[in-house]
Amino acid sequence: MKLKEIQNLIKFVAKSGASEVKLEMEDVKITIKTNDGSSPIVVQDPVVIPQQPVIQQISQPEPDIPVVVSDNSVEDSNLITIKSPIIGTFYRKPSPDKPSFVEVGDTISEGTVLCVIEAMKLFNDIESEVSGKIVKILVDDTSPVEFDQPLFLVDPS
Repeated sequence: MKLKEIQNLIKFVAKSGASEVKLEMEDVKITIKTNDGSSPIVVQDPVVIPQQPVIQQISQPEPDIPVVVSDNSVEDSNLITIKSPIIGTFYRKPSPDKPSFVEVGDTISEGTVLCVIEAMKLFNDIESEVSGKIVKILVDDTSPVEFDQPLFLVDPS
């Protein structure tokens, strides 16, 4: 199972409201548990299989990752990418009835709060370290994010 497929499964489980999902395949077991609507917890139990297939499974996802990163850097070489400093759930608004912190086209400065990331029931304000204009928001509201995952593209000019 590829990393992208696992990430999509986590997003689906988080949005579905299910408290636990188990998936067993011939080479991997995955259990995803959520805690009262917070970020899902993923547990993988590898199944012992012959050495050769394990090497193939590990080596297949790695080439996909640099391709995605290099496509973004070539396409948006003059833009600054603001990345997630922590793992958690991404929120564009301070609360459901409030407007988003920033929208595409907004001008931001250093220290502007861009979003909130919830990690272990703590809400962490993510502030901009650059000034510029928001060009693109790369993550959907209430989506799980990984450490160092791109969140925003900013044009510094």
